[in-house]
Amino acid sequence: MSALKDTLVQGLAALELELDDAQVELLLAYLALLQKWNRVYNLTAVREPAEMLTHHLLDSLAAVGPLLRETDGRALRLLDVGSGGGLPGVVIAIACPHIDVTCVDTVAKKAAFLQQAAAALALPNLHGLHARVETLDREKGQGFDVVASRAFASLADFVNWSRGALKVGGVWMAMKGKHPQDELALLPPWTEVFHMESIAVPGLQADRCIVWMRDRLA
Repeated sequence: MSALKDTLVQGLAALELELDDAQVELLLAYLALLQKWNRVYNLTAVREPAEMLTHHLLDSLAAVGPLLRETDGRALRLLDVGSGGGLPGVVIAIACPHIDVTCVDTVAKKAAFLQQAAAALALPNLHGLHARVETLDREKGQGFDVVASRAFASLADFVNWSRGALKVGGVWMAMKGKHPQDELALLPPWTEVFHMESIAVPGLQADRCIVWMRDRLA
């Protein structure tokens, strides 16, 4: 585990994220849970712990700095759509205890894993939800300040399906690979892309970016 911890600590330094020892251990414990449950639940195609660390944990951690800057580090509610094994939601919940994170997935076994992870890691700010995001309604108290996704769907599908869950004044955070020019062109007219930024993931030689959007009509 020491090699994984070294890689994680070096990655955090490269991302300029200051997490304490307890948070580092929680991230490693989450990685162990992901690896264990993956054998039965097929949460991710990535199998090797070192690869999981880079492709999943550090990739998700690369979004933490931009998220904190965009939201001024305030306490808020975040919805991770199509969370799967909890990426980036679980990682954000560990790195940002002031953010209340709900990870929603339509697959029951993945939602069960997320609930188990919240209990096993003792994270009161993490919740697993088995539901379709289209059924969430801000009018029923199910609204979120930030609605996030990572490799979930096209941008148009993402905003259309999750629009009802976004609080008035809230923002979408879509983690993508290369600049999604084709997807941007297909966004509905009520969607405003107000910021796009490239992110560098330590140890990962791949294009990554975040698309920030809001609802013009909300």
